[in-house]
Amino acid sequence: MKYTAKHIGDLIRKTRKSLGLTQKDLALTSGTGLRFIIDLEKGKPTCQLEKALTVLNTLGIKMELTPPSVAGRE
Repeated sequence: MKYTAKHIGDLIRKTRKSLGLTQKDLALTSGTGLRFIIDLEKGKPTCQLEKALTVLNTLGIKMELTPPSVAGRE
């Protein structure tokens, strides 16, 4: 699946709400700012990757990065 900033923002918003957290709560617990959380949940494509990863980790969201298969290319 190809993820977009909007898809990730939606997942973060849904997870945050299911945990009963406000955007301000998430900003405080993840060490980011409220404006960053708002932009991230809106799917702003220029959000800082390191901060976004911190928010994902704070919420317990797991990501799996898999490189393309190189079998048969040797």
